[in-house]
Amino acid sequence: MRYLELTLPDAPQNLALDEALLQEAEAARCPTETLRFWEPQWPVVVVGRSSRVDLEVHREACRQSDVAVLRRISGGAAIVAGPGCLMYALVLSYQLRPSLRAIGRAHRFVLNKLAAALGPLVPGVQCVGTSDLAVRDRKFSGNSARCKRSHVLYHGTLLYDFPLELIDRYLAMPPRQPEYRRQRPHGSFLTNLPLDAATIRRALIAAWDATEPRTDWPRELTSRWAAERYGPLL
Repeated sequence: MRYLELTLPDAPQNLALDEALLQEAEAARCPTETLRFWEPQWPVVVVGRSSRVDLEVHREACRQSDVAVLRRISGGAAIVAGPGCLMYALVLSYQLRPSLRAIGRAHRFVLNKLAAALGPLVPGVQCVGTSDLAVRDRKFSGNSARCKRSHVLYHGTLLYDFPLELIDRYLAMPPRQPEYRRQRPHGSFLTNLPLDAATIRRALIAAWDATEPRTDWPRELTSRWAAERYGPLL
């Protein structure tokens, strides 16, 4: 698997690059898999493909703080990201991993591998709900997927030093909640991993055997899609 650590100047470009990596893999003549990391430089709200902004986002708080609200191509509920929240993306091949065509199996496969990588560093890491990772019943990672013909984009968040109070400030309670949440507000439901970003990256790189660093990436497509598809919603 190839490995790309690249944070572009703004959130629209970073979201567009995840999608561009998926499209690049779809256009390739052979299975193409990549693990990518990036970290937002400023707080940003990212809603899911079918999210209703009025139900999930505190619009006025975002406006007052000049926090952009963007939409990603994958499902799931809204998130707040920023410094202290490591974002990862995996482009995985169905030819190499045919079981991932079943989305439930894709969730289990990726999350079990992440939990196995982080568990030795943080005891108690477990897969919970549909697509979460938690430590002792407190969530530190939310994840979602976008399926295409020959590859799947699986991406998510890894909180490690994030100011959790921002999540209550910018997000409403989600309209759909996993049972294990038990109606807890964001502040008592979420937690940071007691690790630094470099340690998390090393663990995931080893888990996915991402031994081939890459410097090439779809620049033109990323730039075009950032402008065409990832403009702010507010």
